[in-house]
Amino acid sequence: MPVADLLVRHADAWGRATRHPFLDAVRDGTLPPAAFDTWLVQDAHFLADLLRFQARLLARAPRPAQAVLAGGCVALVEELDWFTRVAADRGLDLDAPQLPATIAYGDLLYRLDAADVGTALAALWAVERTYLDAWSSALPGAGEYRAFVEHWTVPGFASYVAGLEAAADATGPRDDAVLLEVVAAETAFWGMALA
Repeated sequence: MPVADLLVRHADAWGRATRHPFLDAVRDGTLPPAAFDTWLVQDAHFLADLLRFQARLLARAPRPAQAVLAGGCVALVEELDWFTRVAADRGLDLDAPQLPATIAYGDLLYRLDAADVGTALAALWAVERTYLDAWSSALPGAGEYRAFVEHWTVPGFASYVAGLEAAADATGPRDDAVLLEVVAAETAFWGMALA
């Protein structure tokens, strides 16, 4: 079964993760800057966890999947550098403690290290597809958020997500439970900034 079929089978859960009130507030400009800054700092923590997970997955992935995973690792390093610059511009402390939703998401990635490669690839695709669809729902982004929304919806990112989908589809059957865990973690992560 193609991984994209999971989005149809779990459309309600997918919608909660990709059409969240946080994203609506980014789109219409009502999100308080402090909430966005909280989210940015926590997302930088998450990206560091994602890079570690993806680098370990690269080492054990089938050869055909390695190119897309390697490209993703390079992109994550560049994204972390970008976050460092953004944090400096906004006066944010990227060493601030992780919040519970960030810790829980990192724990999920750590558990996925023990999953079979197909499950781990499907989970990574779900992480990135959720992110792409979520930020696409916030287009064009209002005022100070527009450049961020544009940054996270570039065509190159969509191509990367498509490459992950192909890699995940090539590895075999899907586990709905993994998609639902990722979607729940994403939903909680958006909500964390609004708490």
